Amino acid sequence: MKKIFLMIPLAFSVSNSVHASTDNPWYIGARAGASFLTNMDDAVTSVSEIQDTNFTGGVFAGYQVTPWFALETGYTHLGNAKLDNKQGSYEAQGADLVTKFSYAISDNVDIFAKAGAFYYDWNAIGSGVIKSDNGWSSTAGAGLEYFINKSFSTRLEYQYYNDVAGPDIHFAGLGLAFHWGAPATVEIKETINVNQVTIVTLEELRLTVPFAFDSSTITTDDAAKLAPFEQRLKEQDTAKIYVVGHTDSRGSESYNQTLSEKRAEAVADTLRQHLNLDSSRIIAQGRGESDPVASNQTEDGRSQNRRVDIISPSLDIETSTQVITE
Repeated sequence: MKKIFLMIPLAFSVSNSVHASTDNPWYIGARAGASFLTNMDDAVTSVSEIQDTNFTGGVFAGYQVTPWFALETGYTHLGNAKLDNKQGSYEAQGADLVTKFSYAISDNVDIFAKAGAFYYDWNAIGSGVIKSDNGWSSTAGAGLEYFINKSFSTRLEYQYYNDVAGPDIHFAGLGLAFHWGAPATVEIKETINVNQVTIVTLEELRLTVPFAFDSSTITTDDAAKLAPFEQRLKEQDTAKIYVVGHTDSRGSESYNQTLSEKRAEAVADTLRQHLNLDSSRIIAQGRGESDPVASNQTEDGRSQNRRVDIISPSLDIETSTQVITE
């Protein structure tokens, strides 16, 4: 049996099982149960039989070094074994120094084994006992530990004490432990920079510039009205301007086509003279008399048809805003 207990820690030490008990590595506790003495012989007493089963208890403290390995110490009172003739008793107590090896068999339950040394004080009390003694003995044990939560656990355990001033002592009992010492949780917030894209629509710009009969000259007042188109060309690299010239129906068709082109170029040149632009961004064309907006049978209608239509189509503009999220 002794050899089996000494082999148990080796089996546990190769385990890589992890349990939440290491969240709080320090622990203290108390245990209580019964002790049973064996190997009582004449070296102890030759006067009377001894009451070999006794109430026992103790306290312990430990540190969980790894998820499966802990160091533990404590005080254990192994009982006061009285002689049947009432002439004396033997009291056994001392300090445990053990290693504890654990293996998690579920989320809340560990099995464990212990092995180490016990410094005992064997106290002979009364006239019917032989002598007191103290010294070291080997000890080993095993049990189950149930974790109620990260702070409390209970134990059901057995521990064997070999050759405590002669007899062997067996302990079986229940224990309760309090665990603490987990480092404070520090919440780390990760910041993420996200580019938020918004689509903004610029409305269509439209203007009609009138022209005098048989003229391709834009007036100063009308040239000033071109400012919004110039501003869009400056601010929006993808913006384009379409300039379309028209005439009334008087004169030959070919003459009117040429005149409409001159009127369109006059407006386009007015736009270009203030801007250093790619010529492809201002498109000028003439449509002659083919696209009237009013009747050419009246002077008022012919006046409306002598014109240049200026159009900048609507634009969808992407705007990017950096947003920080946590």
